[in-house]
Amino acid sequence: MPQHEARGSAHFTDRFVDEVGVEITYYGWTVETPKAVVQISHGVGEHALRYADLAADLNAAGYSVYAADQRGHGATGLAQHRGDRAQLGRLGEGGLRATVDDIRQLGLRIAREHPDVPLVLLGHSWGSLMVQKLVNTPALSHYDAVVLSGTAYRMPGFMDGGDLTRRHRPTDGGNGFEWLSRDTAAQERAAADELMFPAEVLKLFGLRDSLRLFGRPAKKLSADVPLIIMAGSDDTLGGQRSSQRLHDAYVARARLSDVELVVYTDARHEIFNETNRDEVVAALVDWLDRHFPDPRDRTPPPPPPPPAAAPTGR
Repeated sequence: MPQHEARGSAHFTDRFVDEVGVEITYYGWTVETPKAVVQISHGVGEHALRYADLAADLNAAGYSVYAADQRGHGATGLAQHRGDRAQLGRLGEGGLRATVDDIRQLGLRIAREHPDVPLVLLGHSWGSLMVQKLVNTPALSHYDAVVLSGTAYRMPGFMDGGDLTRRHRPTDGGNGFEWLSRDTAAQERAAADELMFPAEVLKLFGLRDSLRLFGRPAKKLSADVPLIIMAGSDDTLGGQRSSQRLHDAYVARARLSDVELVVYTDARHEIFNETNRDEVVAALVDWLDRHFPDPRDRTPPPPPPPPAAAPTGR
């Protein structure tokens, strides 16, 4: 595994075998009395341990965090492909449908471990597209809130699957990760990470699974949960116009009652690795805190009044 300059190493690593027989590796960063648990679903070409800094920030704010290496990625992908890094990105048996269902299965495991704690689903990039698909299913009822970052409205003309770095490629050719962030140090860390690779969806997933990423919010959802969309205006995958269309669809089509959109001017795809990441993380924590107050601050209900004395007979 590559070395990461993250402040918080995962508190634990665990695995489960999904319903198709693939072993999924996941990580946890936990606090003693969490306000909520945030389950992170990462993007194409990366892995869960890249979210260690975000997990540390959320831990400091009182939230536990779980994140899995999706099929074909990170430790899960290496195990699938017997250590062959050239095969990373290949999803394996079950393809995209099984990968989406792995998110659901991890959510159920988290809920069993934390039965009385709210569960928040945060999807970034490809992860956010899969989360959108999951939101359209009865699995939404297992979650108490949804966060979408680096996302897009999943229809032609609103989601770019081509050369994602074309707008940001320097004259010397660069390293291919310039589209992720304006922060050159973040670009260099991505390029040096042996578990990262270009997000070439059609090449990696094939035509059928690539087409399965298209869709839009369903008209009837199984639950009315708060949802926030966080995006950079200079994100090649989606950007401001696409995020606004997605927001409007969740309001007008899916009829969610609490939908928020935050767009950061000039920010690129990975807003949690951007030059203004502190602002982005603070906004996420503020939104979470507004929906999930600290359980230690909740005033317990008053005790019931004592039963009235029975009348005495004369």
